[in-house]
Order: sequence, then structure tokens, then C-alpha cells
Amino acid sequence: MREQVLAALLLGCAQLAPAHAETLLRSGFEDGVVAPWHAVGLVPVAITRYAGNASLRIGSGGAAQASASTRGLSGVSVTLSFAARALGHGGRCSADVSVDAGRHWTEVHELRAGADDGVTLHRGGRVVADLADRELVWVRLRTLARGDEATCWADDIEITGDRQQGAEIAGDAARAAALAVAAAVTGTARGPWPMAAFQVPPQALMPRRRIEGHLALGAIRDGQVRVLSDRFGLAAADHGAAATLPAVALDLVGDGTSLLPVRRGTIPGSHPAWDWVFEPGRAWSDPDTPAITRAVLPFSVEERNANCLHNGLLAFTMDETGTVSEAAFQIASETCAYFQFDQWGLLQASFEAATVPAAAAVAAARRRELAARLPVRPIRQLAIDHRGSDPTRFGAAAEVAPSAMTAYGVVVDGIHYVGDCPTRAGTHPDCDELALPSYSLAKSLVAGLALMRLERLHPGTAALGLADLVPECDARAWRGVTLLNLLDMSSGHYLSSADQADEDGADLLPFFDAEDHATRLAFACNHYPRREGPGLRWVYHTSDTYLLGTALARAYRRHAGENADFYADLLVHDLFAPLDLNPALAETRRTSDPARQPFTGYGLTLHRDDVARLARYLQGAADPQAGDGLLDATLLREALQRDPAHPGLAAPGPGMRYQHGFWAWNAGPTLGCGQDAWVPFMSGYGGIVVAMFPNGVVYYYFSDGGDFRWAEAAREANRLKPFCTAGRP
Repeated sequence: MREQVLAALLLGCAQLAPAHAETLLRSGFEDGVVAPWHAVGLVPVAITRYAGNASLRIGSGGAAQASASTRGLSGVSVTLSFAARALGHGGRCSADVSVDAGRHWTEVHELRAGADDGVTLHRGGRVVADLADRELVWVRLRTLARGDEATCWADDIEITGDRQQGAEIAGDAARAAALAVAAAVTGTARGPWPMAAFQVPPQALMPRRRIEGHLALGAIRDGQVRVLSDRFGLAAADHGAAATLPAVALDLVGDGTSLLPVRRGTIPGSHPAWDWVFEPGRAWSDPDTPAITRAVLPFSVEERNANCLHNGLLAFTMDETGTVSEAAFQIASETCAYFQFDQWGLLQASFEAATVPAAAAVAAARRRELAARLPVRPIRQLAIDHRGSDPTRFGAAAEVAPSAMTAYGVVVDGIHYVGDCPTRAGTHPDCDELALPSYSLAKSLVAGLALMRLERLHPGTAALGLADLVPECDARAWRGVTLLNLLDMSSGHYLSSADQADEDGADLLPFFDAEDHATRLAFACNHYPRREGPGLRWVYHTSDTYLLGTALARAYRRHAGENADFYADLLVHDLFAPLDLNPALAETRRTSDPARQPFTGYGLTLHRDDVARLARYLQGAADPQAGDGLLDATLLREALQRDPAHPGLAAPGPGMRYQHGFWAWNAGPTLGCGQDAWVPFMSGYGGIVVAMFPNGVVYYYFSDGGDFRWAEAAREANRLKPFCTAGRP
């Protein structure tokens, strides 16, 4: 009987409802509005009228561009009309489309010389298969002609597609929670699956059975791994342990259609390769099979003792008796510069229904977390909300390779405009719950903010000497080095002062590999000799930030007692919890011995909303009139380049500074400003940037291809709200 029910479920998943046409974009220009079209390049575009008809005029060498989402659509077509004049030999009007951020273009319509009488509109266009089910499609209109008089006019532009009524289900992909059922019936995990298979269908009902109790996940059955990049041979380490997953037991709480893991953040264990991170998921029932409860949980595996995050989803079903299927899982993206792979398969699973004592508190905390998030809109909406803006300059493919991008967004006037979060199997279905590593963002968010908080509570802390707090470090070698010197990367200790030479050296690996506090501390105290006095030169050392974390722990315990924890008290309790940030931030990477010393320089798990709101909080907290007084205002203002008398030390690279755990870049020369325009930013290993512009705009991206370029984003942020004080905008 069970097998018959499962087979019926599978058949139901493959059925498609009839389609109906949907218009994604229509521009006739009769209302006199150019948006969502905008000029690309130096040649302006404008609406002109002839014989009572309005159209978009594009001069010689000019181009106009717009974007749309075709998510859930098939049979997407682009049609429009062109008129032209004076195209000359070889000249033409061209309309083309791109689905990969402008790297490749496909032409859909053109008008050549001979038909350029300046009056007649010639209609054309076609269906382009590649446009189906895309998060972002670009459409470009160009006048490809040399003469100054060459002109193209575009009119009656339409993008249309077919949407499946009732459900957006790909014909070749089962729905999310049916994955485990499919595997159970066929006896094999036939992955990899498209990420759309893990999407909750629009006709989903409240779950028939409320899930509350203990879910246990065991060994992988029928799993497969496809290694894409492995710089340090991690796939073969520990007899191939990276191809396995830790057994884990987690408490789950259902709240409506939300499925909430009680423990958020990293779950450390004894597995040689991975620790788990679980995020809130969904539970629901389908109208056709209401007795079956389906569930999807986002998860990540985090490299043991490190901060690489490999993101995935798992799906399972529960019948009326509370029995769960095996869990189908898939990993198809990461933020990890040196180890990248796809993995899929089935996990042994069992469930024990039980009362979870913290259930009510977990559900209430989740509701607060969701309520506190910034309003989210797709990045393409920026061009509509702010006419003339170009959203493609944020997350630009010319600056960050799309294949390396995990997530990006920009905050303007309190609205969080977000790009998609691509995986190698399609867009992740729940970008808001995607786990993001901090890497060295923690040097700002942990080391920097903790010292600013402690200085606010106990003035003079920043000037304390390291040797007084950490006697394990030789007092003569560390004479005069203060906590603020360590935060500024100016301890005067180094082997080489060349940019990142010490940080990239193979001799640093014992520090990163060590799991106990004593080994890390001994390395940080003794490995780099004293070369000069403190405060004179910037030399980047994660080990110096570890020393700072050790000193912070001991300075705080002098005031709060031997069992006090600076991370839990000064950051989580005083700052993160009042902001209702992602509860995973209650945890940070620590040593695995009884000392449980926070790494301080890396090790957080973030969501994109955390990044956006923390950056906005810092922008406001640096304003004495608007700040909440939690952080030392002097140190924060100096860190964010708001005190010209204390700009910080020069860092390698044109127009770069470093101050109190924060970077700064002088965007003035790039933007053509008449004066300096310093932009403070946080930065993390592999390609992570959080820029806080002087005009209140925040731009961030998480990637792992080693790209730290965002000049195009700076130009667009300045166009949105000019912060150049003089000269060209």
C-alpha cells in the first residue's frame, strides 16, 4: 500500500497544468517615461514624437538597456519595432538579449540600411529558448552606425512568456519533498537535481502534521561527489572523509509552514572534515496528497576549524504515523576559494515526536527575526524606483566572475535590493536563508566592535598593553603594543612588510590548523619578531587579531568575572540580539579545548540581511546625534573615516587605508571628484566586500574567485546619491 501511495505522488509531481501568456515588459513610451530603459555609455536616449506616436530615440553609437525576470516562464519572446535614418553602409539597428550579465548576447531583431526612411516602423523578434526561467534577462537596443546623423527609434517593445497555471513545476524535476520519495521508490539517488525541485509549490497547504521533535540523520546511501577544485588536496585527506557527512541529531519545531531548527549556527563535532549548519525551512502538504507532510531544510557544511561554507538543501516526507523517509540532499554552491564540489545522495533518517521545551521561544524569535529584516526587492527594481540608475553595475560581471558569486545586494533608502544566489544547479530557492561566511569581516565585526564596546563601558581599554593582559607573550618583545595597535595591524612584529607576504606564507598553516588555544597563542606571541615600534607600519596578521581576542577576553573578565565571555556578552547580548539578527550569530568559531577562545579574526555565519543591517547600523552609530551609545563614538568615527585628523595607516594599493579593523578606499580619483571621497569597507578572504558609502548606500558581495573590485558599484552609488563634494559627479 505504501509503495502505491508513493508511486501516485511521483506521478502527480510530473503533471503540468495548462499555460497562459504573461507580459513581463511592455514599452510604448506614450506616457513619456523612459524607464525601465536607461542609456548605456555616453550617448543619451530620449523619447521623441512623430505624427502623434512616441518612440525611444537612440543616437549614433548609443545603446539603451532594460532587464526583466523570466523565473517560472517558458516560451519567452522579445518583439519590437525599429525605425531608422542615415544608417549608412553596414549600419544597423540591433536588439539583443543576454542571460549571463552581458558576457554573451543573442540578437532578436535588426533593421539595416535600405529600410532607414526615418518613418516606417519595422516589427520583428523571436522566441529565445535560453530566456526561459531566468532570474535576470538583459535586453539591449543599439544604433550601430558611424555617421553623426545615424538614428534608430524603438517602439512597442514586449517581453512575454508562458507560465504554468497553479504550479511552476519543471517537467523534468520532481517537487522538493518528493525527492526522497522518488529515491525510496527507485532505490537510487538520481541526482544532481535542479534547485527548482526544492521549491515550495504555490498551491502548498498547511502541513497535515505539525513537526516537533528530534530528527536524526545518519550515513549517506547512494551518494555521489563531483570535485571541481581542490587546491590543498582536501578531498583525499583523512581517507576521503570529505565525501561523508557527520551523523547529527537536531530538534525541530514547526510554526505554521515554517520548520525551525532549535540550534542555529555551527554544530561542531568529531567529524574530521565537516560541521553542520542548519537554517529555517518549510513544511507543507499538497492538495492531492494531504496526508503526507513534506519538508525542506537549507543547510551548510562548514569546514572543520575553518570558515568555508558549502551550501545545500535536504528534503524528506512524513506520513500520518510520523514515519519519515530517507532525506535527499544536495550541495551545489559554496563560498570557498580552495575547495569546490557538488554532492548529492540520500541520508538515513528517523524522527521521534516529542515536546521541545524551547518551542515557543524559538517560534517567537523567528517571528522577530523576520519582522526586523529590511524590505527586499529584486535588484532590477532599482531602475524603476530610481529612474536613470543602472542596477547591472552592482554585482557586475566585469568586476566579479558570475561563476564565483554567491550573493550580492545594495541598500538604498532602507530598501534591500538583491541579486539572485546562483548555484551550479540553478538559483537557490531561499536566498534569505543562505549561510554566508565572514572570514575577515570578523576583524571588523568581532575584534573592532568588541573593543569599541569595551572602550565605551570601560574607557582606557584600547590603550592597555598586550603584555599586561597576556603574559605568555614576552614583555620585552611586546613592549608598548596596545590593544588598539593590534586592531590596527600595527604591532611592529613581522617577517616581511610586503603586502600579505606573512599572511600568505606556508609557515602560517600551523596557526590555522591548531584547534587548541595554547598552540595558537604560542604561535601568535612568538612567530613574528619585533622589527620596529608599534603604530608605525601596517602589516596584516590574523594572528595579531587572535592576540587581540585573547586580550579582550581577559580585559573583560577583570570587570565581569572569570566565567564571562566577551563575544557572548558584548556582541551577542548587547548588539546582535537587540537587532534581532540571525540567531546563528550567537555562535562563532572557537578553539575546541576548554578555553573556547573565539577566533576573533574569522568564523561567523551570516545571512545577507545581517550584512545589510549591520552596515546600516554602523553608518548610523557613527553619528553622535543618531547613535545608540553602545560603541565608543571616537573609535567608530575614526574607523569609518569621519575624523580627518585621524585617518589611519596607509595600506597597500592606490588610495587605501586601514583603521581599527576597517579598510577605506579613496574613490575620489575614480569618480572624478574634486576632493577625496573615502569609502569605509569590510573585506573577507576570497572575494567578500561590504562597502558603506558616505551617502548612506551599502553595497556588498560574497564571492570566492579572488575578485575585490567594485569601482562600477561606487560609480552607480554616486549616481544614485552624489557624495562627490566637488568636480565631476
